[in-house]
Amino acid sequence: MKVMVGLSGGVDSAVAAHLLLRQGHEVAGGFMRNWDALANNDYLGNPTLNEPQCPQEKDYWDAVEVAKKLGIPLLRADFVKEYWDNVFSFFLSEYEKGRTPNPDVFCNKYIKFDSFYEFAKSQGYPVIAMGHYALRGEDEEGNPRLFKAKDRNKDQTYFLCQISKEQVASCLFPLGEIEKGNVRKIAHELGLSSVMDKKDSTGVCFIGERHFKEFLQNYMPAKPGKIVLMPQGREIGTHSGVYFYTIGQHKGLGIGGVKGEGEGGYFVYRKDVVNNILYVVQPKDRESLLSTSCRISHLNLQGKAPEDGTPVGVKFRYRQPDQPCRLYVETGGNARLEYEDHPVEAVTPGQIAAIYLGDMLLGGGIIEETYRNGVRTDR
Repeated sequence: MKVMVGLSGGVDSAVAAHLLLRQGHEVAGGFMRNWDALANNDYLGNPTLNEPQCPQEKDYWDAVEVAKKLGIPLLRADFVKEYWDNVFSFFLSEYEKGRTPNPDVFCNKYIKFDSFYEFAKSQGYPVIAMGHYALRGEDEEGNPRLFKAKDRNKDQTYFLCQISKEQVASCLFPLGEIEKGNVRKIAHELGLSSVMDKKDSTGVCFIGERHFKEFLQNYMPAKPGKIVLMPQGREIGTHSGVYFYTIGQHKGLGIGGVKGEGEGGYFVYRKDVVNNILYVVQPKDRESLLSTSCRISHLNLQGKAPEDGTPVGVKFRYRQPDQPCRLYVETGGNARLEYEDHPVEAVTPGQIAAIYLGDMLLGGGIIEETYRNGVRTDR
């Protein structure tokens, strides 16, 4: 087949391209430029601002070297506007509501598996491939489905839970059966010097590593307010802006030295955006972070909906072990998840719930509300 692989300038996509060539496909690389720091006012919290070459350009030239070594053409596509409109604007609007979004999930949905796919087709490549650690297989009816990668420590199906069944069918995942250590070994054997020892990318998808509080202040001004200890209801400190904290957060609160409140620090319990109040609890009251069920919106299923009450595994955070739940699909793209074994801590509105049936990814949605024994806990 004619396949365009998303060549990012990293080791995973480079080895993915090599494996596709070895399988006999006609391969091209496609480099995506999705962020412009200067145009997007990305100054505060940007540790690379004064470097002679921005990280994206360095990644591009690393991809150029890989393409030369593999003997494939490399095309470059600019999706800066699409990324801002479809990913980053939503990211900011969620933070403004006091929620905690995951931009990587929607970058996959709208950029890598949509804008990039359309670009690939326009260049004569009807199939795309990515360096994600995910395994594409088939369900019992022969439909293409995603399964957890062989390397469970690197499995990235969590970030793919919002792509559609059509997007699954249009993409190959050459690294699904390979351990990360073998990926680097292959890169060394091929002499891919520009990427073989390059560290994995971290930070916000296509933006990179940032000092996060400062980065958000480029778009959301800091507004100090009260930190209130619950259930006592007593003010114990000042925060720099409720947007910058996450439910369950334990570090970086700036109140560890408060005396007379017991040991063990504090956990973020709730954020009141309207009144700009950050509520925290001590470890002894940590059970207030527990919930027994949640509702999700934007439910995306990559196959037919299972029967109500189907036992599933759910990741409420990346790398979290699957939490046993029962799934109840509702109308309007919503669903309810009832936790089976025990309450779960810090299930956070705005974050993603990825839903599995064994190793097969069913899909996922955005956490909207959490409940404990029928009583809402997220407000």
